Amino acid sequence: MSISLSIIYLIATIAFILGLKKLGHPATAKNGNLIAASGMALAIAATIFIHDLQIPTSIYILIGSALLLGSAIGGLMAVKVKMTKMPELVSLFNGFGGASAALIGLVEFSKNVDDKMQATTIVSGIIIGAITFSGSMIAWGKLNGSIKSVVSIPKYNTINNLFFLAIIAFAVFTVSTGASNQAIIFGLLGAGLVYGILFVLPIGGADMPVVISLLNSLTGIAAAITGILYSNMVMLVGGILVGSAGIILTIAMCKGMNRTLGAVIFGAFGGTDSVAGADKRLGSIKKTNPSDAAIMMNYANSVIIVPGYGLAVAQAQHVIHELEELLTEKGVDVKYAIHPVAGRMPGHMNVLLAESNVDYSLLVEMEDINSHFKNTDVVLV
Repeated sequence: MSISLSIIYLIATIAFILGLKKLGHPATAKNGNLIAASGMALAIAATIFIHDLQIPTSIYILIGSALLLGSAIGGLMAVKVKMTKMPELVSLFNGFGGASAALIGLVEFSKNVDDKMQATTIVSGIIIGAITFSGSMIAWGKLNGSIKSVVSIPKYNTINNLFFLAIIAFAVFTVSTGASNQAIIFGLLGAGLVYGILFVLPIGGADMPVVISLLNSLTGIAAAITGILYSNMVMLVGGILVGSAGIILTIAMCKGMNRTLGAVIFGAFGGTDSVAGADKRLGSIKKTNPSDAAIMMNYANSVIIVPGYGLAVAQAQHVIHELEELLTEKGVDVKYAIHPVAGRMPGHMNVLLAESNVDYSLLVEMEDINSHFKNTDVVLV
């Protein structure tokens, strides 16, 4: 690798890290996205043009055509998508990333079948990429309503776990025996696709934020594996950043739902198992109506609004902002408590409220606002 290419890859890596940091707050998220995208564009251009290989002109034409086509399709989808449809778009992009890793593995497997380390890397990329692709497509279908929200599968957890162990055993057999038969590698691809479907199909819409975050982390891992395969540091670092950020976010959301990551992956996910203590009544319950609720908020000094999945589905972000403005005009202190799993995907609630021009300073994360509830007059969930 030339020094100039290494320097450009370093700049791109810094752009990824800086962009990821800025994505952590709604006020800087747009700039963060642009910075990270610029770093990726720089890395792609450097990879294509800075090398000492003899590349036929026809290959450059194919690469250029693919870039133009992909950019046009992606840009058109991003421009036309409604804010409430953003989760579907993210699911599609996750799926495309996984499919890319799987396709690369299919192309490279026969060239590296005798190298156990490379073969392990390729097989891992194929399986993870296939799971990510099919799982993301099912998540996309559930989010846009084309697939039934919850599909019951008898003995779901047992079937999934046994199938996953079978895939691992199949992969170990493929690598250890040095099998070069294309039917075997396509069998692994098919097994990964089936597992992705089985993993997501029984999960309900309210659990989709955790699923999307987990699939996003798998996309990053698949990209990192591809970076290892090609000894490309910028792909490796970018994949690690996406994968680790996705895992951290997944764990945070599991914590917010009183679940463990192990329970998410290997059982009690999207099923009927109740959370320990979930049915414990912590106080008296008194029925009310909209008029009484309005009177309570009108005479309150402080109100915390806790938006959730229902608000996202009903697209009621503008109405809730109008309520906030009415209360603020009356001198009521209003805050929004943002749960990690609020909305239809990670960060979706922040985006929806930002779309309705809610001030960023009013959005407070769960850990920061929990201590305020005991001193608040009214909480609107």
